[in-house]
Amino acid sequence: MKKIVIAFVCMVMAAGVAMAQPEKSFTFGPKIGVDYTHFWGKNCEHGGQLNYQGGVFFEYVVANRFAIAPEVVFAAQGGKYKNEMFGIKHTFTEHVNYINVPVMLKYYVTPSLSIDFGPQVGFNIYSKFTDELDDGTHKGKTVTDQKDATKSVDFGVALGLTYNIAKDVFVQGRYTMGMTSVFKTGEYNEAKNGNAQIAIGYRF
Repeated sequence: MKKIVIAFVCMVMAAGVAMAQPEKSFTFGPKIGVDYTHFWGKNCEHGGQLNYQGGVFFEYVVANRFAIAPEVVFAAQGGKYKNEMFGIKHTFTEHVNYINVPVMLKYYVTPSLSIDFGPQVGFNIYSKFTDELDDGTHKGKTVTDQKDATKSVDFGVALGLTYNIAKDVFVQGRYTMGMTSVFKTGEYNEAKNGNAQIAIGYRF
């Protein structure tokens, strides 16, 4: 009887270890998503705007329940705010697009759910400032290149969850907080990126 109990306990423990690990030790694939981007920081008046992202991820299981998952993602980011001067309504929009490279450390709470945390570096590839104006009679728009006014590299940290909704399909929720200012000088030189993301991906 004692041997049977011991054998049963060993089987349960072995099953638990197997269930705790993802099915494959290495996976990769595409991911796309919708972002709500904004700026945060001192004297920052910008509100948020809907944007998008798309790229690829790689995931490698390094130990029981733990994995590392670097990504290379294009992300349209920025913020906007409205103002009225001399009866003319203005909508100011900052467009700051990046190639982001987050390196996420993943802890699998269950075989289908992981908590993700890690640093991110972003490379600025496009910076424009748009002023849409409306005086009640006429509408217009001016676009200004902001390349010289914005920093070329952005650093941040990210925290989120990944849930496997099918064998090879997952959804992610993540918030990335920028730790360095977006702009070199000016009134909003302390503004930092913020990005709330919902994405879906496929594993190969």
